[in-house]
Amino acid sequence: MRHYIIIGFVSHFIFLNQKIGAQESYENVRIPLAKSNYRYSGCEPSIAIDELNPERLVAGSILDGYHYSTDGGKSWKSKQLKSKFGVFGDPVMKIDSKGRIYYFHLASYKKTSHLDRIVCQFSDKIDGTFSKGSFPSPNGSKVQDKHWITIHPETNHLFMTWTQFDAYDSSNPKDSSFIMFSKSTDQGLTWSTPKRISKYGGDCLDGDNTVEGAVPAIGKDNALVVTWTGPRGLMMQRSLDEGKTWLPEERKIIDHPGGWDIIVPGFYRANGLPFLVSDQSGGTRNGTLYLNWADQGNGENDTDIFLLFSTDNGEHWQGPIQVNKETRETHQFLTCLTVDQSNGDLHFVYYDRSKYEPGSLKTDVIWTVSKDGGITFNETTISTSPFQPHGSKFFGDYLGIAAHNGTIRPIWPRMDQGRITLWTALINMAD
Repeated sequence: MRHYIIIGFVSHFIFLNQKIGAQESYENVRIPLAKSNYRYSGCEPSIAIDELNPERLVAGSILDGYHYSTDGGKSWKSKQLKSKFGVFGDPVMKIDSKGRIYYFHLASYKKTSHLDRIVCQFSDKIDGTFSKGSFPSPNGSKVQDKHWITIHPETNHLFMTWTQFDAYDSSNPKDSSFIMFSKSTDQGLTWSTPKRISKYGGDCLDGDNTVEGAVPAIGKDNALVVTWTGPRGLMMQRSLDEGKTWLPEERKIIDHPGGWDIIVPGFYRANGLPFLVSDQSGGTRNGTLYLNWADQGNGENDTDIFLLFSTDNGEHWQGPIQVNKETRETHQFLTCLTVDQSNGDLHFVYYDRSKYEPGSLKTDVIWTVSKDGGITFNETTISTSPFQPHGSKFFGDYLGIAAHNGTIRPIWPRMDQGRITLWTALINMAD
């Protein structure tokens, strides 16, 4: 087990990293799946809370599920999202400061080619009446995949980053993957010409040597920071002018031990892709960037969750700090992180097997909160019972979590006897 105390690429801070574990009873609410012919519906969920009215929640799940609640997540309605460009997974849900709902997804446009664009559909109503869709310009038949988005809290400008494949799943060394960027300054009506922001590429095999997991976040003084992972480790780019110009080349933050393509027993596939978030609460840690990921640096039988943070827009990083509290070989994986922008609290959700004997496939869902910027953590099992996945069935690549003013809504799929269902937990820290 690694015990990290040296931080980032140049800093040398030491922290006493306290962790508290608990088993509390939070009501688990099953979210109905949208009608779909897709056999793995309910995986790869994304969730957002409307800060203007926290009773309004929206979520997406593959392949084309849209879910919404008007009572804080106690009850849900679901419908199938449709687009003439096709809806083909990787849902990302966002709500801006004016209450506009965004559903970003991959496309499968019959008139062109599969996965040739990333589509943004928006709605000013929660009932699922979405726009026809906008998108950054396609690049011929090149595949555009795994997008993430951040929204400027004052201007509502949308910033999107993703991976472009010359030819998906190609083993040709002439084919590469790169990180791309585009923005919208009119609430999703139009998008800027996509710009490549990674000097160094990866292969197209969608594995450790592919550059993937690009996530944007807004740091201090409106700096736009993007992180991702790939053959060179965890990387960073930065723009000080909303994406017009970038650093001459990306910078390495730290190694990604064992790579991001993780093998977890019983899971069809798992990954340790990073999530980048920023504190925009206006508090003492305002502008701090937090980078969260999983890796198997402690061995293939020991997956752990880690955190780095930066107070200077990624110039220096402090960490890594281990988030999960277990100290033996077991698996914690598919981590996701958000910041409660009302107070700066960090909230994580991930799968965990630490309660069970080595080799057990029983899996719990963990919610972890840090109220001091990642110095101490309070870890709680929130799933009412463990589930056991089936290794031959696709189960998605990530979980989701949203938080506002002490209302926390993680979202995850579980699998029981091969059947996938979608869930949230009603966590209200003010109660």
